[in-house]
Amino acid sequence: MKLFIDSGNIKDIERLADIGIIDGVTTNPTLLSKEPGDYRDNLKKICSIVKGPVSGEVTATDFAGMIQQGRDIAKIDQYMVVKVPLTRDGIKACKTLAGEGIKVNVTLCFSPAQALLAAKAGASFVSPFVGRLDDVGTDGMQLIREIVDIFRNYDFPTEILVASCRHPIHVIDAARLGADIATCPPGVIDALFNHPLTNIGLEKFLKDWPSALSH
Repeated sequence: MKLFIDSGNIKDIERLADIGIIDGVTTNPTLLSKEPGDYRDNLKKICSIVKGPVSGEVTATDFAGMIQQGRDIAKIDQYMVVKVPLTRDGIKACKTLAGEGIKVNVTLCFSPAQALLAAKAGASFVSPFVGRLDDVGTDGMQLIREIVDIFRNYDFPTEILVASCRHPIHVIDAARLGADIATCPPGVIDALFNHPLTNIGLEKFLKDWPSALSH
């Protein structure tokens, strides 16, 4: 399973990409608005760091606006992916942009039916939001299970990008279900490294090593 960073913070992206486990980045207008500088320059910099898919989201809600913004986003860098919302105009824009050879990430997916529409429109990625479903008392991972089943039935090339991952369990469950990608805030990726037994074991090894040198 691929691992993406859900962030617009260049320092966090550089820090995690340096480890060698990051395959791409997802951003949205909220994340980019928190960062200084021009968002286009920031997206270009992120592309140069990860050298993998980087999603930049349109802010227009109408078809014409999405097409214009989508084409502009795609021109920023070869790694850019245009992110559109799962609305009627968003699906229509996805079909048009994908037909032009532009990679599209259809976001804000909350049902298997919506994911099916994104795949039929030629989306490179569809982003179901598991954490937000959990927030309203719905099993977000059940949605992933259903999308995986549907896509396998028809061999859709659209990759399932599990979004709104709030903790490591979301990542583990996504991997167990066969999702293609999990995108996580930097803190969740950091948490994947953590286990108390690892820390205890390392501490003991380091404590015992001096005695081995004294023999």
